[in-house]
Amino acid sequence: MMQLSKEQFKKDFERKLISLFAEDVKEASRSHKFIALAELVKEYAFERWLKTNKKYSTEDKKQVYYFSMEFLIGRLLENNLINLGIIDIVKEGLEEFGISFEDIKLEEKDAGLGNGGLGRLAACFLDSMATLGIAGHGNGIRYKYGLFEQKIVNGYQVEVPDNWLKDGYVWEVRRRDKACIVNFGGNVRFTVEDGRLKAIHENYESVLAVPYDIPIIGFKNGVVNTLRLWSAEPIGEDFDFFSFSMGDYSKAMEYKYSVESITSVLYPDDRTEKGRLLRLKQEYFFVSAGIQSIIRTFKKKGKPITELDKYVAIQINDTHPALAIPELLRILIDEENLSWEEAFKITVNTISYTNHTIMAEALEKWPIDMFKSLLPRIFTIVEEINRRFCLDLIDKYGHDLDKINKMAIIRDGYINMAHLAIVGSHSVNGVAKLHTKILKEKELKLFNEYFEGKFNNKTNGITHRRWLLQANPRLTKLLKETIGEEWIKDPNKLIELKKFAKDSSVKEKFYKIKQQNKTDLAKFIKNKYDITVDPNSIFDIQAKRLHGYKRQLLNALYILDLYNRLKEDKGIDIYPRTFIFSAKAFPGYILAKEIIKFINTLANKINSDDDVNDKIKVVFIENYGVSLAEKIIPSANVSQQISTASKEASGTGNMKFMMNGAITLGTLDGANIEIKDAVGEENIIIFGLTADEVINYSKNGGYRSLDLYNNNPRIKRVIDQLLNGFLDVSPSEFMNIYNHLITYNDEFFVLKDFEDYSKAQDKIDKLYRDRDKWNEMAIINVAASGQFSSDNTIIRYAREIWKVL
Repeated sequence: MMQLSKEQFKKDFERKLISLFAEDVKEASRSHKFIALAELVKEYAFERWLKTNKKYSTEDKKQVYYFSMEFLIGRLLENNLINLGIIDIVKEGLEEFGISFEDIKLEEKDAGLGNGGLGRLAACFLDSMATLGIAGHGNGIRYKYGLFEQKIVNGYQVEVPDNWLKDGYVWEVRRRDKACIVNFGGNVRFTVEDGRLKAIHENYESVLAVPYDIPIIGFKNGVVNTLRLWSAEPIGEDFDFFSFSMGDYSKAMEYKYSVESITSVLYPDDRTEKGRLLRLKQEYFFVSAGIQSIIRTFKKKGKPITELDKYVAIQINDTHPALAIPELLRILIDEENLSWEEAFKITVNTISYTNHTIMAEALEKWPIDMFKSLLPRIFTIVEEINRRFCLDLIDKYGHDLDKINKMAIIRDGYINMAHLAIVGSHSVNGVAKLHTKILKEKELKLFNEYFEGKFNNKTNGITHRRWLLQANPRLTKLLKETIGEEWIKDPNKLIELKKFAKDSSVKEKFYKIKQQNKTDLAKFIKNKYDITVDPNSIFDIQAKRLHGYKRQLLNALYILDLYNRLKEDKGIDIYPRTFIFSAKAFPGYILAKEIIKFINTLANKINSDDDVNDKIKVVFIENYGVSLAEKIIPSANVSQQISTASKEASGTGNMKFMMNGAITLGTLDGANIEIKDAVGEENIIIFGLTADEVINYSKNGGYRSLDLYNNNPRIKRVIDQLLNGFLDVSPSEFMNIYNHLITYNDEFFVLKDFEDYSKAQDKIDKLYRDRDKWNEMAIINVAASGQFSSDNTIIRYAREIWKVL
């Protein structure tokens, strides 16, 4: 923990304002105060960062590198102050200057480095590694623009650029001296040198990969790890002066723009050939730069390259970084002159793979022609991995061509990246018990049988320091008063709160905290959208990426049905409910964007109807991200985790909500199952088809959504209302939703689960009326949430996969 007095901080802060802006505290703008404070925090952290890096460079311990396309780190100012142990001193010092820390922290923009759970998981893992003292670093891309900033205009999602770097990024350090060269295109020829086949890569286009490092500060332990993000820049002259002087202005800048486009945006639109090519280019770019950097750091230790796997562990987060496998092979064979056998053994022992999905559209496959043209040397290596693997399969299974084809890395003109990741790694983990079970017994059953012991489970986790300590200071205060502070370093100690679940005093304090958090969110909604919501109503929240399988549509159809019932019978006794949605849809995902329009249309109709708006309100909060989640999650009474069973790998939003005292309304999917086991069946609301039932219907048929439409009047009514003008929009507005549910037979079983979901909502209505019981349930959820801390998850990775603890 850092030692700092309030007086010293105040002197340092004044000094920073003068040195940066030649201003005193009274003159400085809020923006300048934020920058000065952030620069001061960096100064405090950098000495620890230097010591940490020196320690890692001299000790013989294995280092972990976490490769991910996304790192959704959110705002860092408050997080860094908490982890340095000086948050209270800084707040008090600023207050004596007449400055509100709460105002200053709003000046920081969320880093546009991720989209959803995958990226937030990576950020939580980095926090936990630093706090646990593990030498663990992130490796990703420094996107110039994030996914997009979401605006809702007339109910529609409109995407505008997320220009998060417009004013620079205070936490990063540019390391031009550690840049790498990444090569694309060209051709490969083979020669024989000293009796060995040698690959010669020629006529390629080179790109400079420049690292930008962000310090990742451990909690009060002096450790500062590194998140390294790579930016694509031109090599040498980026301006063609000759073309410019001849009047060809566009050609003068062509190379510069071509190179910089590689790291311009997160997830370029892959509906076009150019978009797909750019995404593949991104994936190789950050993997190649990262692997080169690791090798360079390792070689400084003076160890033989054959011992790389003893000192380096690389975890690839989903298949996006799977090119780490052939890239490491390329360096070991082409540059370090190892044999294929030596290089492959080292690569497999070094790399481990986290699988995040069984959704077919998310399992990456690349066309051979595109891959070969962009990455000719990498293609020859993938081809050789596939050839040798298929020969091994023949040795084991004979000429069972069906089995071999199903397991091949290259098949039907495509390269299957999940298969490459499995074959080229020593560990494959799922991210929840159910997800791993489905991988082992169904989706990847052949690989699990072939690679005995390679598959394992590591249920996802969240950092409680961000999602409780930082996001919910009121609840944190109650926890400290009730069970002390040990839980901050050992989250498993949160279970001690369970002893107080029946304590009337603690329950009343808990209730008041929840009401204060709800009042804060209600004020935010009023200020931003001019919608008045009642903090005394049930705050029923679904906040996550918009996707068919996450079933925001089920939630919305239920609300429409509830509205119908309230209009028909104004005497229906329901506890007032505020339904809150927040979600982004990918720009090319037409159905998801239509669901957003449906939710907002529904909101307009209900919120303007005086017959019902004292009973129900609907709010869609735009531009969901980390900082918004920190505002929304502590206010939730109900956490909607209603994905189609078997489709959600894990979920981490479910963990964040439970940690803040929300009751989960969910299916038996992903980590919901483990939450149920942790809190007990009586403290969670479960409904719907099981994973086995969903898989059986998908495989064998037997479900017709049209039958439900014809035989269930409530379902028929809401479906008809999509098209009959009831919602005051064109009859064609929601045709995609109608077709998804009826014409194409309801892929995600929305209508099949509708009745059971309605009953679960009725159960919530009844339970919430018993304030004493509800608060007891909520407290038990908080108490049981400690097991879902990412600290616990990382300890399991470190012991069982990386072997660093």
